[in-house]
Amino acid sequence: MSILDFLFKKSTDSDAIKIIDAEAYKKAISRDKVQLVDVRTPREFRSGHINNAKNIDFFQGASFNDAFSKMNKTQPVYLYCQSGNRSQKAARKLVKMGFTQIYDLKGGYRAWNA
Repeated sequence: MSILDFLFKKSTDSDAIKIIDAEAYKKAISRDKVQLVDVRTPREFRSGHINNAKNIDFFQGASFNDAFSKMNKTQPVYLYCQSGNRSQKAARKLVKMGFTQIYDLKGGYRAWNA
């Protein structure tokens, strides 16, 4: 990280959120049982998803919050969406909810299938 990045870092960014590439993501989720969440819509999820992922639609505010409130905040959460945009927004929400280890798939599901 450059000094300029450090000085002008957005206040919504957090050290709790790590963006990792598809190769690192695959290794991480294959190790143990992990909290793997697809934040796309149910329709997108049905069109294809990563094995063992739970679908929690980012656009369903109350349901989204409720589903994550039942998850373990001290364990890592692995998020993805279609391209990486929604999962970043979801990650920032999770930080506010108290999650401390969030891993986001760089490039989203598109990168997974590339």
